[in-house]
Amino acid sequence: MKQEKELIKSDARDIALRAIESFRRKNAWPDYLLRAYIEKGLLSKNDSALARRIVSGVIQNRMLLDYYISYYSKPSLKKVHPTVLDILRMSVYQLVFFDKIPHNAIVNEGVRLTKKYSTPQAAGYVNAVLRKISTDVNEGKLTDVNVESEEQRLSVNYSHPEWLVGEFIDSLGAFETEKLLKINNSVDTTVYAQVNTLKVTTEKLLLSLKKDALNVEKHKWLDDCVVFSETPNISGLSAFKEGFFYVQNPASRLAVYAAGIKPGDLVIDGCSAPGGKAFASAITMKNTGSILAFDLKLRKIQEIKRGTARLGINIIKASMNDSSKPDERLIGIADIVLADVPCSGFGVISKKPEIRYKSEHSISGLPDIQKQILGNLALYVKPGGVLLYSTCTVLKRENEDVIGHFLDENKAFITSSFSLPGIGEVKNGKITLWPHLHGTDGFFICKLKRQP
Repeated sequence: MKQEKELIKSDARDIALRAIESFRRKNAWPDYLLRAYIEKGLLSKNDSALARRIVSGVIQNRMLLDYYISYYSKPSLKKVHPTVLDILRMSVYQLVFFDKIPHNAIVNEGVRLTKKYSTPQAAGYVNAVLRKISTDVNEGKLTDVNVESEEQRLSVNYSHPEWLVGEFIDSLGAFETEKLLKINNSVDTTVYAQVNTLKVTTEKLLLSLKKDALNVEKHKWLDDCVVFSETPNISGLSAFKEGFFYVQNPASRLAVYAAGIKPGDLVIDGCSAPGGKAFASAITMKNTGSILAFDLKLRKIQEIKRGTARLGINIIKASMNDSSKPDERLIGIADIVLADVPCSGFGVISKKPEIRYKSEHSISGLPDIQKQILGNLALYVKPGGVLLYSTCTVLKRENEDVIGHFLDENKAFITSSFSLPGIGEVKNGKITLWPHLHGTDGFFICKLKRQP
């Protein structure tokens, strides 16, 4: 933590402010902007670490920060200029959540930024608010969140929209929901890599990576998976360049386990990019059989092809195809069809904290899209074959409800049991993986079998 005292540099906070503003104004993913500054050499390693921490912290805690600011501010937040409010959020986040940087330095930086991007009058206002909060934090008197319901308390404390908290509570109850929200707001630098056993064993890969002084271990319950405890420069590693592994969360890998893919199968991966499930399928198939990997965008197909070449896989044919529309050439040909459909992404909030702020309206059309894709991909399954539905969300409307509708409309399909490492038998053919319960991304998997 000594490092934090050395990181009080204006560049980091200036750039953090720009990233936060970009997210607020354009809904742009802040990580892309930060990465661009780093690649241009505008941020040192230490400055980039501070900027990332501030940006992710503000996004993870924005509703709570606004609650604190509104309590200590005379004018309502609606009357505060958006840029000034962003500066307050950055500063209050540091006052509340950093324990090593001196408070006067944080306050001074907030005032400096306000003078630079606003007016002297606004700087005086920022100074007054921050000093009130700093005093109460130091004296242990920071205001508690005082709201009417448990749902509202969880919403404000963990900065998740109230409607989304309500959906989690419907599935988990309030006690388990709070555990999930804590995980969503954690700082997780873990990276999971799946071993390309076509080229190397897990043991040899670990030896190779540890020679580079990387902190990496074998996954506790998932075979041929290794875990980086800190995010390295993945693409710069010689083991990556040689195709010894690819990055994929255990949840996605488990979907391929559930499908029961075998060497020699014909597999269709309907929404394939960035290609992880196709890669896992090819490795499981020992590079024998055939995989048709589809996506709508050329750049994503090119990304799959690059990954395929790097991994030394020759059974994947990647091409542009709209999986929501029937292709007569594919009807009834596949042993396995993977339908990892577009979704709200609410299972990966810990990785992408900005996702939580999607409006309920913005995701309202997703179930219809999911039903359309699932219904179309079902046409490609041969009698006795498998249709594997998956999403990286945990909302019932995109998961169980979509499956229920599909089964009502497609009597030839039934759910089929499967077994997963680390989890065991899934007798009803469908499971929601929860980050706080399973140690994976939030994910839904359902195995459907077409009756002979």
